[in-house]
Amino acid sequence: MELTTARLARDFAAGLIQADARNPRWGAYQPGIGPHTEVQTVALVLAELRRDYPALYGSVVTGVRYPNSPWQKCDLLISPGGGRSWAVEVKMLRLMGDNGKPNDNMLMHILSPYPSHRSALTDCQKLATSGFSGSLGVLIYGYDYDALPMEPAVEAFEQLAEHRVRLGPRQAASFDGLIHPVHRRGGIFVWEVDR
Repeated sequence: MELTTARLARDFAAGLIQADARNPRWGAYQPGIGPHTEVQTVALVLAELRRDYPALYGSVVTGVRYPNSPWQKCDLLISPGGGRSWAVEVKMLRLMGDNGKPNDNMLMHILSPYPSHRSALTDCQKLATSGFSGSLGVLIYGYDYDALPMEPAVEAFEQLAEHRVRLGPRQAASFDGLIHPVHRRGGIFVWEVDR
């Protein structure tokens, strides 16, 4: 079975909706998947995808060492049965906190040019020189708010990334109706990174 960036965007959105419907809670935060960390969210989504699409996501491995930089780890190595493998870096874009106040440092996780910040932008360069065989991808998921929509940040990421690597076309899927009162809707954006 072949995995594409469009399929990954759709599946991640569906898995996020399903995980949210299970009313996940984390610490003192309000219920829903929205307040969870990136690592927690990815784990909750992967649990759904492994259950629903075992041929595609049953053998996903997280925290895989980079062949050319063994001290660094890639978020996901997806090896679908019979298809090419994908090394995918995941980043969260959550511009508001659980309390509805702006989270002003979040753009650093997407747009920072400094490797120590481990942003989506620097992940593109890491992937391009990683030594992974198969396909390479960057996935940004996040939440939309009336005053802070995701689109300007995603466009800024694309503009900056295109000066460093070649990105394939943007593939996107949206979600809505989540149970958290602040983090109710958003999107998944996936690009293939060319070597």
